[in-house]
Amino acid sequence: MTDTLDGRAVIVTGAGSGIGRAAALAFAAQGDRVVVADLDEEGAQAVVEKIEQAGGTAVAVTGDLSEQTVVDRVAATALERFGGIDVLVNNAGIMDRMSALADVSDAEWERVIRVNLTAPFLLTRAVLPHMLAAGKGAIVSTASEAGLRGSAAGAAYTASKHGVVGLTKNLAVMYRKQGIRANAIAPGGTATSLVVDVEQGAHGPAAIGPHFVNLGRVARPEEQAAAIVFLASDAASNINGVILPVDDGWSAV
Repeated sequence: MTDTLDGRAVIVTGAGSGIGRAAALAFAAQGDRVVVADLDEEGAQAVVEKIEQAGGTAVAVTGDLSEQTVVDRVAATALERFGGIDVLVNNAGIMDRMSALADVSDAEWERVIRVNLTAPFLLTRAVLPHMLAAGKGAIVSTASEAGLRGSAAGAAYTASKHGVVGLTKNLAVMYRKQGIRANAIAPGGTATSLVVDVEQGAHGPAAIGPHFVNLGRVARPEEQAAAIVFLASDAASNINGVILPVDDGWSAV
C-alpha cells in the first residue's frame, strides 16, 4: 500500500457533485490523496481546487466512466500521481425515468446499466490487480434502496442497483483471502443535484408513488459520505460484503 504518512490513494467516481463530492472532501480532510473522477470537468476541477485550498492533494480525471479508455486513464492517473490505489469508491450513477419494464426503451436500459453497473465493473477490474499486488484494498460502492426493494425506482435503475449489490457480495467472497474488502452503501433519499426525468402519467411513476410515503428524512450528502469513509477505513477491517442502508430506517419499514 502507499505510504500512510502521505495518506492513502483514493479514487472517487461521480466526485464532482453530491455524495461523491462529499466523499472526496471527507477523504482529503483526513489526509488521503484523491482522484476526483467525474463526467463534469468544471465540477471535478472545483472539488480539486477546494481540496488544494485546504492543503490537501487531489487530481481531476474527467470523462465517461462507462468507456474503457476513461477507466484506464483514471487508474493510470492514481498510479502515476500517488503510486498505488488503496481505496476505490464506485459512486457515479444516473437515474432512470421511473419507467415500468414495458415502457423502458433500449436507450434508457442500456445507458442506465452501462453507467450504474458496467462502469463499476470496469473500474474495479482495472484496480484489482494493483490491490492484489499490495495484498490489501477497500472497495466501496454506492448501491441504493432500489438495490434492496422493487418499489424505489424504475426497472432499469432497480436492476442496475441490484447488480451493484450482487457484484459487491461476489467481490467480498472471491477476494477476502487476498485482503480485499468490498462493501456498499444503500442511500435513501439524499439532497443532491440528481434530477429524475419522469414521464408524467406513465405507469411506472404512478405505481411507485404510494411507496415513497415511508421514505424517511432526506439525508445530506455528507451523511452518506461518512458511511463511505467508515467502510473504507481500518475501523471497518472485519466488515466485508455488507450493504449498509443509510436511509433513516426506510429499509426497515
